[in-house]
Amino acid sequence: MATLDKELLLLILQYLREEKYKETVHRLESESGCYFNMLYFEELVTQGKWDEMEKYLFGFTKIEDNQQSMKIFFEIRKHKYLEALDKRDHAKAVDILRKDLRFYAPFSEGLFKEMALLLTLDDFRENPKLSMYEKDTESERGVLFRDLEKLIKDNPLFRDKLEFPAIKTSRLRTLINHSLNWQHKLCKNPRPKPEFDTLFVDHICNQPIAARAASPAISHPNIAAEVLSPHGPAPGATIPAAPGAPVRRRRSASSSAGSAILMAPQTPSGHMENQTADSNNPLKRPRPCETSQEVGNILPVSYSGHPHGHNTLSPDDLPKVVATTLPQGSPVTSMEFHPVQQILLLVGTIGGDVFLWDVGARKKISEKCFDVWKLDACSKELQESLNTDKTASVNHVAWSPDGTLFGVAYSKNIVHIYSFCRDNAVISHLEIEAHRGSVNHIAFSYPNEQLYVVTCGDDRLIKVWDAATGATRFTFEGHEAPVFSVCPHQKENIQFVFSAATDGKVRTWLYDELGARGTYDAPGHSLIRMAYSSDGTRLFSCGTNKEGESFLVEWDESEGSIQRTYDGLGQRAAGIVQFDTTKNRFLAAGDESTVKIWDMNNTNILTNIHADGGLPASPCVRFNREGILLAVSTSDNGVKILATDDGFRLLRTAENRSLAFKVPGGGGFGSSSANAGITMADQSTSFSATKKNEVRTLADGKPRTSNFSTEVSTSWKVTEITEPSQCYSLRLPDNVTVKKVSRLIYTNSGFGVLALASNAEHKLWKWQNSDPNLDGKATANAAHPVLWKPKSGIMMINETSDKNPEQAIPCLALSNNDAYLVSASGGKISLFNMATFKCMATCMPPPPAATFLAFHPSENNIIGIGFEDSSIQIYNLRTSEVGAILKGHRNRITGLAFSLALNILVSSGADSQLCVWGMAGWEKRSSMYLKASKGRSMPAASDTRVQFHQNEIHLLVVNETQIAIYDAQKLDCLKLWFRWEATSPITSGTYSGDSQSIFVSSEDGTVYVFTASNLRLRCRINPTAYLPSDPSSRVYPLVIAAHPSESNQFGVGLSNGHVYVVEPSESEGTWGTSPPGSIDNFKSFA
Repeated sequence: MATLDKELLLLILQYLREEKYKETVHRLESESGCYFNMLYFEELVTQGKWDEMEKYLFGFTKIEDNQQSMKIFFEIRKHKYLEALDKRDHAKAVDILRKDLRFYAPFSEGLFKEMALLLTLDDFRENPKLSMYEKDTESERGVLFRDLEKLIKDNPLFRDKLEFPAIKTSRLRTLINHSLNWQHKLCKNPRPKPEFDTLFVDHICNQPIAARAASPAISHPNIAAEVLSPHGPAPGATIPAAPGAPVRRRRSASSSAGSAILMAPQTPSGHMENQTADSNNPLKRPRPCETSQEVGNILPVSYSGHPHGHNTLSPDDLPKVVATTLPQGSPVTSMEFHPVQQILLLVGTIGGDVFLWDVGARKKISEKCFDVWKLDACSKELQESLNTDKTASVNHVAWSPDGTLFGVAYSKNIVHIYSFCRDNAVISHLEIEAHRGSVNHIAFSYPNEQLYVVTCGDDRLIKVWDAATGATRFTFEGHEAPVFSVCPHQKENIQFVFSAATDGKVRTWLYDELGARGTYDAPGHSLIRMAYSSDGTRLFSCGTNKEGESFLVEWDESEGSIQRTYDGLGQRAAGIVQFDTTKNRFLAAGDESTVKIWDMNNTNILTNIHADGGLPASPCVRFNREGILLAVSTSDNGVKILATDDGFRLLRTAENRSLAFKVPGGGGFGSSSANAGITMADQSTSFSATKKNEVRTLADGKPRTSNFSTEVSTSWKVTEITEPSQCYSLRLPDNVTVKKVSRLIYTNSGFGVLALASNAEHKLWKWQNSDPNLDGKATANAAHPVLWKPKSGIMMINETSDKNPEQAIPCLALSNNDAYLVSASGGKISLFNMATFKCMATCMPPPPAATFLAFHPSENNIIGIGFEDSSIQIYNLRTSEVGAILKGHRNRITGLAFSLALNILVSSGADSQLCVWGMAGWEKRSSMYLKASKGRSMPAASDTRVQFHQNEIHLLVVNETQIAIYDAQKLDCLKLWFRWEATSPITSGTYSGDSQSIFVSSEDGTVYVFTASNLRLRCRINPTAYLPSDPSSRVYPLVIAAHPSESNQFGVGLSNGHVYVVEPSESEGTWGTSPPGSIDNFKSFA
């Protein structure tokens, strides 16, 4: 098959997949023979669809093609034959023997006779060669698939057919769109807004239209270009617009006003009515690129009336009085106030310095100079440039919506992302070589609840990066000149980006690879930056062209035209005029050595703010969120802070107290995404260590050198596991189920994994002694486990209560000798024999239902039982007697942990309380409530778990918001790590088998590996490394368990019912390396 023919077939397959024509996809795969879908083939094997399996295979090979093909078909037919025998369907077995297996008689007559003799046996397992054949059909089919998979991969006829090529989404549709655009360009009388009605013939614009007058109202195409899609306007299936001619499809009579993708008509509602359900979330709220006023609105200011109308505000409400001046050392190029803490100002300068100021205390919190962190990871072009000139200017600085990150764009290739933690620690997070040449602008966006960084540069590109990992998410190509600025925004759940280039062209993009959705001209072909009003409803731009003419305008998004041009800007500007908005009412621009103010609804200048003089020709201006402080750059390389009366009160308040930065939460970054496809991404962090009550947030990578003690220089960095080749991941064989895994443990011997599903069913997997797994221990490498059942076929299923078992709180515990299991799923507690799966006894009928179970560490007849009514019972299984009832919690029990070394029992509850009980008399010794991070309170009900270190003195405490290490005797918190509010909740955590590490899973699928001695993150395992990619479903670990003796192995129970065992690859060896000084101080207590 010719290469282009094969590629066309693959594009058609991709299109059919995206359109969900599943049967057609697989039929075309087989008929064309261009791609063998191993996942589909596994489904056929699992479901025992033998005829469909062979029919699919015949598209790629015939039985007689080679020995591998002959073996493939023999294994399928042999298995079909054995299943018929196992079902006692001898008639079907004879039919299979005669029609399917007889083909092999000439090649091996003895084998055929041996197969025929199986008909005479009561159980074919009496044949020694088949004695290991399991009665569990699903498990045996899993073994069959793995054998077939190996044969197929070894078969040369399948070469180059097992991997589907990496193709950008909707590639075939993109090619068609390119063709339509080209056809439109060839039109003799091209219409500005073409209509494409058919693909069957070439496109021609039917009739010429009169040339349009070059007035602002009609010379700009629609910003909100509609999409060409067979299913109506949808972001995923759009056509890139030809320059100057955004593509539109014909409206039907039923078309709604919402068909314009980036904008709907504005409604005459008040400010608060404009907010959507997501507006309470500062990360989802519509926000401008150039201002951070509305983000993180802790102290909201309400404005009544129509958002475009006048309100009670007056020019006197603007900051006009100079409160202080902050020296910067070189001319200021960019500024931005913190979106939450309104007295923090981030400043970038032409000398390459970045300063973070507390303007209330008039002190510098952090100072960063331009310095490439990893020069050897840079491109040769950048290295050569730095060898010639090591300096670079700051082009732009920007805060993330919640203020936990800020980004810096430099004039040489580089973008730096910093974390801003509690105690004002500024920590190096990412270094990205983002563009070739100058990086002109940077902004943060939050599409689909994923925090991104958007950059643009002299290489004419716009790039979108994952803010957690630095991975490239999108690259937008189409500008014909350097891109000067970007402005991400969201409108009615449609996320998009505006970009403006130095040739005066402005383009709109969605978060895909389908090209620009619209192109139009900036007024006067000027270099502009764009910003929305604080409520996200009005779009403005300001800029200056090569002739020095400046333009401040408001856009009509729905028409793509200039709605209002503001008068009063000078026409001989020495630099590019910068601007800002505030209070949904005022515009401010730095021009002619003053700050000019406009009412948004009036084109005439409202007032001028001179700031006591000393301003450059085009000063940089920036309001804080409430508009009560205004930062203005000065001619003598400083920044003046102007304030209103409220602003002065804010500054005095800040001056009278120590700065306490209240970031929501305090953890690390979670990534659901894949490998960082960037030149360099240095992820790092550090903390000032304390011996007691140490609070940690993000423990991430290589710290940068700084003037501050909070940053420690070291070459260590976090290990990122993003590719399947970096680890071994094994899905334990099981019948397909949608029931989630509620509890997961390893057997104490390490030879098996036990899971309890939400439907009250237990599953046990065992590894058999075989080469290379001679000891039979659980492993993800080479050896394969079996879903084990006793010969009786009995299953371990808990009794359930009248309510839905999915709503019950499952719990289980395994005796120290692996002989007995106690378990409950909302009903009675069951005692199972692990050898026979028989239920030996039941006890404790609800209410109350058991919510946690734990065996006494030295007595297999004693268990601790936590109940949903907050009580704890010490129960003797042999005598069926309650030894003690412990009461002290206020909500259900979520964890129990025994310590023989301290002779205590520690309990945790949904009330976020820890209690310590003496085992001698079961008296309560002490209790405490877990700490909440600054600015947050503990949840009303918290699923808190406790586990002892091997030394039985230090206690691991895990819930959805934090990980902590406690001294169990005194309940002193030794180490504490909070997740950040913007990251996914923690779902489970556990010590490794040697207690040197802590494995933690989260709702985005990421598994974190911490060094136990200091709670420093040393490895991050992304779900792309250990889970198969399935965009159609959200799958994540609900529970994580550690192998008792293999310190780097863990298992995860997933929300879709599957269980995976994961360990590092041989090349990796371990899950990263411990940070310097991470000696396990806990050993000394053992």
